Amino acid sequence: MVRPLALLPLGLSFALVASVSAVAQSGHNSDAPIDFASDHIELQDRANRVLLTGNVRITQAEMTLTAARMTVNYTGQLTEGSPEVSRLDAAGGVTVTRPDQSASAQYAVYDLNDRVITMIGGVTLKQGANIVRGGRLMIDLDTGRATIDGSGVGGSVPGTQNQGGRVTGRFTVPKRDETKK
Repeated sequence: MVRPLALLPLGLSFALVASVSAVAQSGHNSDAPIDFASDHIELQDRANRVLLTGNVRITQAEMTLTAARMTVNYTGQLTEGSPEVSRLDAAGGVTVTRPDQSASAQYAVYDLNDRVITMIGGVTLKQGANIVRGGRLMIDLDTGRATIDGSGVGGSVPGTQNQGGRVTGRFTVPKRDETKK
């Protein structure tokens, strides 16, 4: 039988990791230019989008998104001669990296207007040796808050594994100084 107090350290550990995560993710400059590289580019001007395929890499400030394919949606409005990017849709082995964190999933949407990244399908979030897995990850770039749940949007996502609505993970515990007992 597990005593309720035995769960407290794990809860505190999770809160600590979540707060560290929040500090690490806050302050992203979503107004920074977006640099891209890919094997192929297709401009669909009438649809206000660009398709990038093959080893796609997008960098904005200190954040990098990689995937097999991305759709860059933009508005018809021009800012300093360039169309305003409003949304990035990524598919196929998506990875988002920051200086001290990485997240991976099958699909991701970066909504530049709302400053939110949503990742779905076999999500893994890593910070150092700490790992959390789930079905969906939402990162609010204004607050730095990262929320993971066990299901994808609307239930399971085709081609991905649903983890039964569970979030799993492992938090590392530093070695204790045995001389301080």
